[in-house]
Amino acid sequence: MLQTLTEMLKQGWIGRLTLVNLEARPEAAREEGIRSVPWTRIGPFDLAGVHGREELLEWVERVGSPDGMTEYFHILLKDGHLDQVLALVHRRPDTLAALLPIVANPEASINVRIGAGVVFEEFAGQPAMQALTDRFGALTRHDDPRVRADACHYLSLTGAPAARDYLERCRQDDDGTVREIAAESLVALTA
Repeated sequence: MLQTLTEMLKQGWIGRLTLVNLEARPEAAREEGIRSVPWTRIGPFDLAGVHGREELLEWVERVGSPDGMTEYFHILLKDGHLDQVLALVHRRPDTLAALLPIVANPEASINVRIGAGVVFEEFAGQPAMQALTDRFGALTRHDDPRVRADACHYLSLTGAPAARDYLERCRQDDDGTVREIAAESLVALTA
């Protein structure tokens, strides 16, 4: 990996390469929460283990991609690393929005969708969650009733007064589950 990263630096794919010898500086591992080596950070993405050149280049490209953080969260949640997602969103609440495409994808695996839900629940009522009200509202118009139902639940977690209008409309949804969750979410929103 060192050779690959050095080549990427020379070729201009990355702008800086910092190396830390953890035997000489074990405190660096504690500070970063590193539990295994090799460990690499490319932009906001922490990567544990050995990664090939092509995979590292994909992560470099994701740094500048609007979907990069969503892909990162999806991989972490799929692999059971909810703690890493929570830690990152606590450090950077603006990344909470990167979970919306996961909620909007009815084909996403159940563990990934549940993981995203746990993160949203962690931020219930907080400004980062409130800022997503209209985007959750837009999901109440999704073709898939599972997405609409989830959006209703997450609207209740925003605590935002604007969520009420979306939830009231969903009480007239064609799907019974969506109507039920919208009604429950309205109660939760006013509690």
